[in-house]
Parts: sequence; C-alpha cells; structure tokens
Amino acid sequence: MIYTFKNREEAGSLLVDEILTKYNGNLENPVVVAIPRGGVVVAEPIAETLKAPLEIIIPRKLGAPFNEEFAIGAITEDGDILLNEDLTKGDMERLGITDEYIYQKAREELKKIEERKRKFIGNRERANLTGRDVIIVDDGVATGLTMKAAILSIRKEAPNSIILAVPVIPFDRVDEFQNLVDDLIALQTPKNFYAVGQFYEDFHQISDEEVIQILKNLEKDKAKE
Repeated sequence: MIYTFKNREEAGSLLVDEILTKYNGNLENPVVVAIPRGGVVVAEPIAETLKAPLEIIIPRKLGAPFNEEFAIGAITEDGDILLNEDLTKGDMERLGITDEYIYQKAREELKKIEERKRKFIGNRERANLTGRDVIIVDDGVATGLTMKAAILSIRKEAPNSIILAVPVIPFDRVDEFQNLVDDLIALQTPKNFYAVGQFYEDFHQISDEEVIQILKNLEKDKAKE
C-alpha cells in the first residue's frame, strides 16, 4: 500500500524512527548529510533526534540541450562527471550531446555549486566525515544521478559507512543503490513511480532562505549543548 507523506517534515520524522529502530544507538559518531533544498527539510528531524551535525552536499544535474529538466548526467562537488547510463550512444547523438557540450555544461554547474556552497555554508568548515557513519538524505530518489554523485563524493572521504535514508525510491532502483551504499533505508519503494512529488501532499518548492535558517537553527542548538 502506497502512503502519501503530509510533507517533508513528516517524512523525516518517519525516517528517523526507522533509523532508531534499526541501529538502536549503535552509530559511530554519526553525521547527517543532505542534498538541498528539499533534502535539508527531511534531514532536520533526523539530525535533531540523533544529535548529529547536519551538513549539505551539492551535486548538480547536467541537463540536455534545449531541455534542462532532462538529466544526461550529474557532477560532483569536486568535478567528477557521471553520465546517464540509460542513454545509448544513439540517444546522445539524437539529443545533440557532444563531449564539448558535456564539459561546458559541467563547468557551468561547477560554478553554480561554488556559489551555492558560499550561500549555504559561507566560510564555515564542514565536518570531517572520515571514520564516521554518514547518513545521506534527500526527499526522494528519481533517476538517482545526483544521489550517485553525492555518494561518490562522500565515499572519497573514507567514512565508516554510508547509510542512504530516503522517503521514497523507485522499486527498480533499489538493488542498484543497495550496491552503492552500506545500507539503504527507504520508507516506500513503489513500482509505479512517476515523480517524487506524487508521494507528498505538500511538495512545495523550498527556498534558499529556508535551508539557511534550518542550518542556522541546528548550529544554535549544537552551541547550547
């Protein structure tokens, strides 16, 4: 049976219940890493309950020529490019996707990543992930390209483990992601999947200001401890 989340906050609360049930406090110095914007809202109750820092990671989608919404790949914060494995060589040619286009698009998106990092994080140093249990969170997985880019970046920091925690992921992506992380916690794995938003009553666009406020609030809470 498919459940529709009221909003991202509820999805995060349900996820942390699953994490607590599964790990029962046996997490090694955990840190929560979210993909903005929606992932930060889902991650907030997780970080609060676990008393873990909340960090962000900003992979970017590489959109197709004349259709930015269609993902031909993704790029990590440190510049690694992942191409959409579902696209054949013929698909790439038909869409007019050349190596030159990919590298130009990647440069553009890297610039946007740096701008967003400055906006969300400023000069603050992010938490060291080495040797820690990292819980990576988003409001859902669709194609999974940006999530793969995020996982690749985090893996380079040699964490103790990577736990992917998401409210929803398509059934046909489950095996793929179970092989990419140490553990996958997903509340829903529907076979009929069209978009992440179909599983939320409220899936409004999250603003940059909301993300910044959540990060500030958690920093204040941490300072009080």
